Amino acid sequence: MINDFITGKEIPEIGPEANRQAVEQLLVNEKGYAKQDVEVDAEIKMTVGAIPYLSRIDLVVSVRGTRFMAIKCAAGSLGSWAREIIAAARLIDKYQIPLAVVSDGRNAAVFDVVSGKKIGDGLDSIPSKSQAEKMLKETPLQPFPKDRLEREKLIFSSYDSMNVNRRII
Repeated sequence: MINDFITGKEIPEIGPEANRQAVEQLLVNEKGYAKQDVEVDAEIKMTVGAIPYLSRIDLVVSVRGTRFMAIKCAAGSLGSWAREIIAAARLIDKYQIPLAVVSDGRNAAVFDVVSGKKIGDGLDSIPSKSQAEKMLKETPLQPFPKDRLEREKLIFSSYDSMNVNRRII
């Protein structure tokens, strides 16, 4: 068991938990976010077909109360986790969270959620709080298109349900 850096709660040290702790410390100690800006295990609820589906996103970072960045902390190839976190960022709120990040604590891949395109590589490409504030002023928040919503829910739930060491809710 370890204490989560953001919440202080005791949690099991399984799967990519050490990677998440590294990302949490990076966000606060190097990128300038307050601990209160970071949601740990942010709840994501949806109905897939007629079946309720409930899961969690590792980290969701807010800027001035607006969710700005969803982060998947993973082990292994970062590219294999990209589609899952992009789908989560499209579904968790009324609007698409602008950025999705996959990180193993040593490296990162950053994606524009609306386009789905990679826009950065490396921990340096994760925006600081001041960069995020500026980006948020320049980025219109867009809802996900309704005609693609069911497909996106299937994509997220399919990837998410395959996670090893997934924290069951």
